[in-house]
Amino acid sequence: MNDTFITVSVEENVGIIELNRPYVLNALNLQMVEEIVAALEAFDRDQAIRCMVITGNDRAFAAGADIEEMAHDGVISMLVKDQFAVWDRIMLVTKPIIAAVSGFVLGGGCELMMSCDMVIASETTRIGQPEIKLGVMPGAGGTQRLTKAVGKLKAMEMLLTGEPITAQEALQYRLVNRVVPVELYRVEALKTARRIATMPPLAVRLIKKSVGKAVDTTTMEGLEYERNCFYLLFASEDKAEGMNAFIEKRTPNFTGK
Repeated sequence: MNDTFITVSVEENVGIIELNRPYVLNALNLQMVEEIVAALEAFDRDQAIRCMVITGNDRAFAAGADIEEMAHDGVISMLVKDQFAVWDRIMLVTKPIIAAVSGFVLGGGCELMMSCDMVIASETTRIGQPEIKLGVMPGAGGTQRLTKAVGKLKAMEMLLTGEPITAQEALQYRLVNRVVPVELYRVEALKTARRIATMPPLAVRLIKKSVGKAVDTTTMEGLEYERNCFYLLFASEDKAEGMNAFIEKRTPNFTGK
């Protein structure tokens, strides 16, 4: 048994978090979620990191929450534990997060995946929210994010039956960006992350925030926020570098200033 439940590494300007509880299909316990969020926040503070990837193994991204950890909890112990507070911190991460998923992506694993900004899935991926089969329901955003992603009808079907969908169905319902062979899902996620890492960091950050506004506010509020971000970028050195490089027909060198 490891003292930590994730491994962290860096490739070029990409921070990588690998879930590492294979003996329980990467089931998410409180310590593991704390470690994931702490690693995301550390990468977010590191100016050398421009994009992040979260992954598991070929058999499972994460097969749900650690049921043994909560099986004997009652209402008061769950309220005191407040296990979902740490999940809310993921929304405060300013840099893009890409989920590279394969195999089981269930329950809390699905909620973690949906907390990311993009998803690259292997063709063996199975995505679902099976909490109802345990007499409970999602608590880390499953009912909210799933409904916004796939629509009310499909979300109700998945949540009320607890049955997972295939990678191709997830692609059809816009729950993932791409489906690739199992040997390529990490490669494709890292390739996408490296491409994002070459982009101007300030623009990347403000685009992520603006898309968040599109999901959580009215169109008019989102438009106002977008335009203010657009104007703000005209004060950046990266704006000058990007436009000058275009005119001069050369590759820009973005510094995040």
